[in-house]
Amino acid sequence: MNSRLMDMALGLGVAFVWGLGLVFAKAAISHFPPILLMAFRFTVTAAALVWFVKPAINQMRTLFLISFISATLQYSLTFSGLAGLDASATALIIQLEIPFLVIIGALFLKETPGWRRWIGILIAFFGVYQITGEPDIGNALGSVMLVIGGGLAWAIGQAMVRKLKDIQGLTVAAWVAVLAFPQLFIMSAIFETGQVHAVKTAGWVVWGAVAYLGLIMTALGYYMWYTLIRRTPVSEAAPYLLTLPLFSILGGSFFLGETISEQTLIGGVIIVMGVALIILTPNTKNDALGLD
Repeated sequence: MNSRLMDMALGLGVAFVWGLGLVFAKAAISHFPPILLMAFRFTVTAAALVWFVKPAINQMRTLFLISFISATLQYSLTFSGLAGLDASATALIIQLEIPFLVIIGALFLKETPGWRRWIGILIAFFGVYQITGEPDIGNALGSVMLVIGGGLAWAIGQAMVRKLKDIQGLTVAAWVAVLAFPQLFIMSAIFETGQVHAVKTAGWVVWGAVAYLGLIMTALGYYMWYTLIRRTPVSEAAPYLLTLPLFSILGGSFFLGETISEQTLIGGVIIVMGVALIILTPNTKNDALGLD
């Protein structure tokens, strides 16, 4: 396989495993409380990755804060929101992570997005507004806000990660998982109920979803992503993520029997157009995405 095809396989592979992750999580949430599901997910990821990275003793305090914001808080919000929405709608709304990342960079990292990216941000938010015009989604605005809040938490966490020095991406992913899973168990104990019954009655489908989320979506997904961005500039790798909602929509239809309404489809296209404008805009000095 030549280099170009390898890059394409990695990029689409990341979008595929991350997109289907929302589908399998949606299936498991019908049995597991969402925060508990994320606690088991990061337990699996930590057990898989911690053996392959060195301790980051000097940066452990910062990593703890990053783990709380970008994992514990983000996934508690996002997957609690997923419990009230279809996987396809969640995959579209969560695309606001990229606009939020640009906004955080502009406000706190002194980065300059440029007018094209600001337009892309407005288009993406308008797309989410269009999606909420769909009656089922409009009646679940609380879930929509949870997913949006998760996207904001992700952006804050990624901005913090970008300020880390002398640490590899896979090391960050491993230690975030190690630090996040006990936090998530505590969050689940505080905010959720029925955990013992859920664990005792979980079947192989639920535990299979946990394994997929921990090993495939997180460990393998981030391994492929970090491999890709070592091989090619992030500005060339990021556009592959625009296909992520497509895999969630197809997976939701095939595995969960979800259907996407015309209103949601129109809003989703608008969101992807806005995010595409952000990602594909040529870089400038102090670029807000760091797509060098």
